[in-house]
Amino acid sequence: MSGMELRELRAFVVVAEEGGMSAAARRLHVSQPALSQTVGMLERRLGVKLLVRSSAGVQPTEAGMTLLAEARAVLARHDQVLRTMAAYTSGDGGVLRVGVPIELPSDLLGPALERLAVAHPGTRVQARHLSTAAQLTALQAGELDVGLLRERPAGREFDAMLVSRERLGVLLTAERAAELRGPDGIRLEELTGLEWVGFPRSGSPAWFDELTAILRSHGLDLGPAAPEGQELIAEVKLAAVSAGRAFALAPPRWPQPLPAAVAWSALAGHPLIRRTWAVWPATSRRHDLAGFVAGFRDPADDRPG
Repeated sequence: MSGMELRELRAFVVVAEEGGMSAAARRLHVSQPALSQTVGMLERRLGVKLLVRSSAGVQPTEAGMTLLAEARAVLARHDQVLRTMAAYTSGDGGVLRVGVPIELPSDLLGPALERLAVAHPGTRVQARHLSTAAQLTALQAGELDVGLLRERPAGREFDAMLVSRERLGVLLTAERAAELRGPDGIRLEELTGLEWVGFPRSGSPAWFDELTAILRSHGLDLGPAAPEGQELIAEVKLAAVSAGRAFALAPPRWPQPLPAAVAWSALAGHPLIRRTWAVWPATSRRHDLAGFVAGFRDPADDRPG
């Protein structure tokens, strides 16, 4: 089966186990519309009705119950194959598939890649830019070897190591930043009246909830929700901030050049800390993966003083 078909099977199994799209979407860290589309695609691919939907949730049809048993067996076998083959790919000569989020600190990957190149010259790195939720799904499906996530997964399925702590600051028009900036930076509550240029919750639910809780506690207006599936790229941030009615968040070493009309300022007290974890399957025995993770520098340097 292709990777897409495995994802469809895994999505169907979770929906059947949870008995509803909302609960299954939360478990899979995807949006409910995206999950419904995936299950619908599987039904069209097979040409049968797999689920009966009602106000009480969803229930597998007779065909769905048959597929549920078969899908569980296929996924269990797939996972077992990955664990077995890991023993044969623990050295050099393979591909290390790495998930990378947007706005990764420019100096974060360098030391890890340098250590990997020296210790395991036969390993080639294949990077994929994905959201935290998409990386977690890819890790579960065996499509990534290690991911750089904005939140640490719960449970024992994965091992994780904190590799970055970034003290987020704020992007404002240069004129407004000059008005609000104090000796220690801008107080978060001074941004009241401006809308936050945010990212979709589905991309990183735990980080989104932590961040928005802090913003709300300071009386800030979060504005309309960002469209699901849309990445918050630098151009979107800068365009919204330049209009003068919004603010965006960015780390101090943000690599994007700022136009003259936009300024970055520290936040007084450093209330917003963005963390990044290296996450990999707990069953992995790859030596090159271990060497790659060990190459990350100590994030203690990024902690507030």
